[in-house]
Amino acid sequence: MSAPTRPAASLGLLIAGLVLVSLNLRPALSSVSPVLAWIQASLGLSATAAGLLTTLPVLCLGLFAPLAPRLAGRWGSERTVFVVLLVLAAGTALRAVLGAGGLFLGALLAGASIGIIGVLLPSLIKRDFPQHIGPMMGLYTMALCLGAALAAGATVPLMQAFGGSWRAALAAWAVLALIAAALWWPQVRQPAGAAPAPPGAPLWGDRLAWAVTLYMGLQSALAYCVFGWLAPLLSARSVEPLHAGLVVSVSVLVQLLTAFTGPWLAMRWGTDQRPTLLLMLGLALAGWWGCVAGPLDGLWLWAVLQGLGQGGQFSVALLLIVLRSPDAPTAARLSGMSQGVGYGLASLGPLALGFSHDLLGDWSAAGPLFTAITLGAAAAGWFAAQHRWVSAR
Repeated sequence: MSAPTRPAASLGLLIAGLVLVSLNLRPALSSVSPVLAWIQASLGLSATAAGLLTTLPVLCLGLFAPLAPRLAGRWGSERTVFVVLLVLAAGTALRAVLGAGGLFLGALLAGASIGIIGVLLPSLIKRDFPQHIGPMMGLYTMALCLGAALAAGATVPLMQAFGGSWRAALAAWAVLALIAAALWWPQVRQPAGAAPAPPGAPLWGDRLAWAVTLYMGLQSALAYCVFGWLAPLLSARSVEPLHAGLVVSVSVLVQLLTAFTGPWLAMRWGTDQRPTLLLMLGLALAGWWGCVAGPLDGLWLWAVLQGLGQGGQFSVALLLIVLRSPDAPTAARLSGMSQGVGYGLASLGPLALGFSHDLLGDWSAAGPLFTAITLGAAAAGWFAAQHRWVSAR
């Protein structure tokens, strides 16, 4: 069923709200790593505890994603997003108080909130922009990647501006969530979105839903391999640590280009998203091999190729959730399944890469392992990108 037509002003406010909400889906994750050394020194955290601090929110993305359709069925998607934005702001601010306990509790609340909101936004785009899914999914993904880049780059300067307080720098990102909640408030009052959708039957028995889920998880595993291990890998190739960090930053920043254009390009092929999907996977794989084994004088080129592919394959993964769903409630359920299971699967990628390094004593398995995950993503994506709809069984 199509959504009622909104006035232009109301539609513009909805788009602005979606963008600002999307900007909040990564800062709580990407703001910790730049100041992690100061956090460890201040609180006396072990390396294991520091690793848990960065892993906990990612795990919560998967654990709490399946809760989103149930909450939306009870309260409505708009009201759920608003309430969870306030929880996100509280969790983000909580990291500045109560010592290590507040830091970990805040990380849990922030990860849970991001997991819930991230499931609901694709279904809202499916409902309110059925004729503009490609551009809107591109805008959503670009805003999400931009939020990650902003937090990664601005948290240390914020710490310096607050007199060296990492607590204030982390808590400052709560302000962005509160601004998003204020801009989102008119959607809570919209009659068009007030009626909660029934939760519907689960999709666990649908092979297409599993293909979308596996593609989401495997391409995310590739991304976390890059985020977690590319800089140490480059350092092992005698690249200066500062230079290695800059290479990773460039790779992340160029993702913005294909995060926005990836869905548009995928829709240009009509009902078949496989050419775009394979192109993005190929770019990411070529860039990775260039970084781990290619000439170092081409390192910036490899980083750009990897980033373009990574941003595109993530945006296509989100697009498939919408395109493979016949309606908004199904999109919410498929989003919950694919992100809930997918992020759990994604955590195994960097874990396997780290284990292979400990086992072999070097990074010789980095290329073959990344290739194997890419081939798995290509196989799942080949099936997921076919023009069909999921159905509950």
